[in-house]
Amino acid sequence: MAILKSTVGRTQFGSTENRPSNPPYGTTYNNYTLGIEEIYTPFGWFAKTPDSPDTPTSVVATNQGTGRAYNNGQASVAFNIPTTGGVPSSFTVTSSPGSYTATGSSSPIVITGLQTSTQYTYTVTSTNNFGTSSASSASSAVTATTVPQAPTINTVTPANQQVSVAFTPGATGGSAITSYTVTSSPGNITASGSSSPITVTGLTNGTAYTFTVTATNANGTSSSSAASNSATPILGPTSSVEYLVVAGGGGGTYGSYVGGGGGGGGYRTNSSFSVGSGALTVTVGGGGGSGGYPNRGGKGSNSSFSTISSTGGGGGGGGGDAPMTGGNGGSGGGGYYTANGGTGNEGGYSPPEGYNGGNSNGAGGAGGGGSSGPGAANSSGGPGTNNSITGTTVNYASGGSMGGYAARPADKPANTGRGGDGGWSNNGGAGGSGIVVIKYSNGFRAATATTGSPTYTDNGTHHIYVFTASGSITF
Repeated sequence: MAILKSTVGRTQFGSTENRPSNPPYGTTYNNYTLGIEEIYTPFGWFAKTPDSPDTPTSVVATNQGTGRAYNNGQASVAFNIPTTGGVPSSFTVTSSPGSYTATGSSSPIVITGLQTSTQYTYTVTSTNNFGTSSASSASSAVTATTVPQAPTINTVTPANQQVSVAFTPGATGGSAITSYTVTSSPGNITASGSSSPITVTGLTNGTAYTFTVTATNANGTSSSSAASNSATPILGPTSSVEYLVVAGGGGGTYGSYVGGGGGGGGYRTNSSFSVGSGALTVTVGGGGGSGGYPNRGGKGSNSSFSTISSTGGGGGGGGGDAPMTGGNGGSGGGGYYTANGGTGNEGGYSPPEGYNGGNSNGAGGAGGGGSSGPGAANSSGGPGTNNSITGTTVNYASGGSMGGYAARPADKPANTGRGGDGGWSNNGGAGGSGIVVIKYSNGFRAATATTGSPTYTDNGTHHIYVFTASGSITF
């Protein structure tokens, strides 16, 4: 600071205790106690000597995080101004680490640009026209804090008049996060929470929205995240889900002469099924294994969707020296000659899942029972049922034929629920595995999650999920 000319006509003198306490700046005083001439400055009395100032003392730093942008921390550094040496004209504060600096003419001095969540100490020097003092002792360490870093939105999942917004938090800014806030566009509809995800309600179905997220701590609120992709709230299915649940078909077998065919897998369908919330389990049953004399063919495994279950087809019974009755199941397996066919609709559902197996002619299927009568090579099992829920007509759950094959009959195709054919001088064929199909209007939203890798199709009017392996679906 420049020394002003004295406004006093002559230099005063006296002892230290008689020195004026608050004279005009620039007043000089001959202090015979100290034996020096002094001058009065904004910092007090100083020796009137051409010398650099002494070092400031008692440095204390205080964090100033409120309202500070992320990674632009601020601290206020206070210190005692030395009253010995030359008169200081300015002071410089330096941080460690980072060597951020700020200069001022008095205490305290505010230093900015500090990195969030970093501990800093500070030193101070004094400067005048004759030089700069040595650095003061460092202050105690103080952590710089700011508002948080903006979060990053991951996904937005629409539902009925609401969405769920999932995001990844950014850095805290050195102070604990107190809340996150999601804001819609249009509408500026908000929702707050302490963690991801946050559900925003009160939205209009059919309206496309984007969303941003902010984070708040004791210092204030972050900048907004980048906007999410567009999401449109829409109704989920209520009582309009159509399903097809077909269990695995039973395996065929052979006797010493001819073997019985396996029963078709249980077949159940409905065009109006009420689904609940949460994940609904889907089970796709496997086909029954082939049998060999004198064993019955394997029973097919059950398929299910939520509370709907279809029973696996019964295995075919053997004939000849050790006739064996066909197995029970969704449709019964066929017997041979004097060996009865198995009972169908084992689960006892109404309408029935399938039919009884023929006593000596093939096996039952979803469309009808196998006939009874003298055994005949290659006689057919029950006819199965055609269904076009997927958009393509497919025959499901037909019964396996009575065996008349010198070679082992081929296994039935997967995901048809058909019963395996019986053999003659070789093992029977395995039954086909089951399938689960779920279909509903695309006026409702698509499923929010699936497992089991179902095939999904939107045919322009409906959502269609075809499960060929077990999994789950969440509406």
